[in-house]
Amino acid sequence: MLKLAITFLIIGLVLALLGFGGVGGAFIGIAKVLFFIAIALFVIFLVLGLLAGKGIKNAID
Repeated sequence: MLKLAITFLIIGLVLALLGFGGVGGAFIGIAKVLFFIAIALFVIFLVLGLLAGKGIKNAID
């Protein structure tokens, strides 16, 4: 998902540079949304992974 956000950002910057500001702004807006979704998913899975690791460690001991 982060790769897709970077792709949208690059396309938006190229479009803005070529003079298509409205479409470029839309692409950059989509890139921002995808970036924050990717960060939120990363944090959620990080917390779940840490909790699962503690549960497995307690089950083994």
